[in-house]
Amino acid sequence: MIRDDIAAAQIAAMKARDKGTVDATRLIQAAIKNRDIELRTAATMPDDDLMVTEVLGKMIKQRRESIDMFQKGGRPELAANEAAEVVVIERFLPTQMTEDEAAAAIDAIATELGATSVKDMGRVMAAVKTAHTGKMDMARASGLVKARLAG
Repeated sequence: MIRDDIAAAQIAAMKARDKGTVDATRLIQAAIKNRDIELRTAATMPDDDLMVTEVLGKMIKQRRESIDMFQKGGRPELAANEAAEVVVIERFLPTQMTEDEAAAAIDAIATELGATSVKDMGRVMAAVKTAHTGKMDMARASGLVKARLAG
């Protein structure tokens, strides 16, 4: 499980006195704990690794937005801190699909669903998200689905 990998990485970073990794893993664990608390009242519990992957993806997206704002604001040291956190967070995500693999997966799903126009984009994206969350950037997938259905 990804949770176990994060905990092990935190312990190793503490032993190595790697402050940046310790801080990042603490932030990750806090975000996961917050998500656990949110899900206490949920009717159905998602797969643990899937939930952790969603949390990590959201954290990376937030940090990339922060990096952009810090760079525009002339604060390169803060942007560097955020970039270092992104590197640590990405270590725990599953390997991302290549552009060709993502296009092939989207093509297979669209064919399976019988999607032929942009009107079917919602159904295709829902299936892609269910099948490939964590392995594919959904923003990039959206563009690929749109191109596939518009073509």
